[in-house]
Amino acid sequence: MKFDFRKAVFLILASLIASLFTGLIPSAISQAQQPSPYRLTLQDAIQKALVANLNVLVAGTRVDEAAGTRERRLAAALLPRVTAQTYANVQNRDLRAFGLSLPGIPIPNVVGPFSNYDFRIYAQQNIVDLQSYRGLKASERALDAGKMDDQDARDLIVRAIAGLYLNAQSASARVEAAQSRVNDSNALFKLAKDKHDAGTATGVDVLRAQVQLANDRQAALVAENQYKQSLLVLARNLGMSPETPLELAEPLRYQSLDQPESETLVSAALEARADYLSLDRQRQGLVEQQSANRARLYPKLSINGNIGEIGRSIGGVQPTGLIQGQIDFTVFDRDRNGEAQELASRVKRVDDQIADLRRGIEEDISEALLNLDSAAQQVTVAREGQDLAQRELELSQDRFQSGTTNNVEVVTAQDELARAQENYILAVSSHVDAKFALARAMGNTEKNILQYMSNP
Repeated sequence: MKFDFRKAVFLILASLIASLFTGLIPSAISQAQQPSPYRLTLQDAIQKALVANLNVLVAGTRVDEAAGTRERRLAAALLPRVTAQTYANVQNRDLRAFGLSLPGIPIPNVVGPFSNYDFRIYAQQNIVDLQSYRGLKASERALDAGKMDDQDARDLIVRAIAGLYLNAQSASARVEAAQSRVNDSNALFKLAKDKHDAGTATGVDVLRAQVQLANDRQAALVAENQYKQSLLVLARNLGMSPETPLELAEPLRYQSLDQPESETLVSAALEARADYLSLDRQRQGLVEQQSANRARLYPKLSINGNIGEIGRSIGGVQPTGLIQGQIDFTVFDRDRNGEAQELASRVKRVDDQIADLRRGIEEDISEALLNLDSAAQQVTVAREGQDLAQRELELSQDRFQSGTTNNVEVVTAQDELARAQENYILAVSSHVDAKFALARAMGNTEKNILQYMSNP
């Protein structure tokens, strides 16, 4: 058999090309199938949480329930009630059982059977019923309190989601800082290796640079894992699938905030805090219930009547009707005293809660302002420390490169820079968290957070 060199070369090239495409096509397909990360802003995170969070959904159903209670009380006590009734019957009657007898005249014991038909509409309307009216007003205050509770639940969720977003921002900043330290350690290792090859550095310098590089790589891996975990927690609380790739659209950064006077903030917070307003509406509802309790002694005036047709046969029915006014008096009602005692106790309890919450609001605002001021000073000091540590690292690198010292100074400077970077991240995170705390303490949490975090 004659060997065909060109055919063999062709087969070999075809095999190589096929294997190349076999490896590239799945990779290209997998890259095309990977969705691009969703760039999540703080506002997006808040909106998604308010739509999907269970606590918000439950609070919304309670508002609907309170609205239904209000409608029931309105319909049962103050709106007219109209019903229709029709019947046809066949009956007989025992006259003696009803005491009907005539002396000397024989009357059968049982009469019938006979039939009759009745078609009738009944209507009833309360004219004066102060107890029911005050009960309706109490249900309206309960509805208002439910709406405030719903808003308070939303404020709490906004605060919690903002904190989770901040945790992810801090984790992302740590990833960037860790990666920059890896880059510095990698540059130090290359420099130590080059100097060792040139005979101007020892093997200990190379080994020390390798150890530092390994430590920084491990720290970078830990930081990356913590960042991914923070995104998982954030996605879970936003009602998103953990498989959804996320990317923070807003990095951690410092923005100063002008601090108004505490007294001005307290008065504004009392007008905006949903939990405080809810207690106030609950107290108003209890006062209405106390008025309803006193109104139990007042007379009630109502009017009712009916109109329809009745007869022995359908073709022989005749129109009939009735209209009457009615006054009801309560002569003895011992239960009213017990209810009055219950309501007085509940009013006192709510008054104590209002007073305690007011002090709590004042404390929250004062604490947030203290933390803002302290965090702002910490940011200034941490920024200076980070700049100094960066300068120290540059000087130590220059000294090692010029051969005036070994790389112990460089490694020490890298550790100092790592601490300075962590201090800066903690300071900025504390300042942002203090903004979130102030926004929560002031009420209208979502609006205030977005305002505090917007560009000045």
